[in-house]
Amino acid sequence: MRNLDSLFERLGKSAFRSRFRLRQRELEYLRSKGMDTVLVHARAFVDERLAPAEIPNDGRQTPMRNHLVFIAQHATATCCRKCLEKWHAIPREGHELTADERDYVVSVIERWLSACV
Repeated sequence: MRNLDSLFERLGKSAFRSRFRLRQRELEYLRSKGMDTVLVHARAFVDERLAPAEIPNDGRQTPMRNHLVFIAQHATATCCRKCLEKWHAIPREGHELTADERDYVVSVIERWLSACV
């Protein structure tokens, strides 16, 4: 897991990661539901899609749209285990995410979302 300041500096230099933005409807959703509710969604997605030790569709489990958390995951490289390993130094295979790692992933998503509002 990385220092968030240096992580976001690196993410900002990535042409792919830095192209993600929230559109008006996603911003409205965030404002109407509130950050706490959106982070509950984020935690559920992390627990469901990233936390298991073995993910049969790793690299394809996070859609590119349809929920602002999915967009945030791609922007922050928290979309799949391969990206978690490359960008966040969290082991990829045969390792279920710990509670601390799950909290870290959600905190990365929260920081990105907070910067959007």
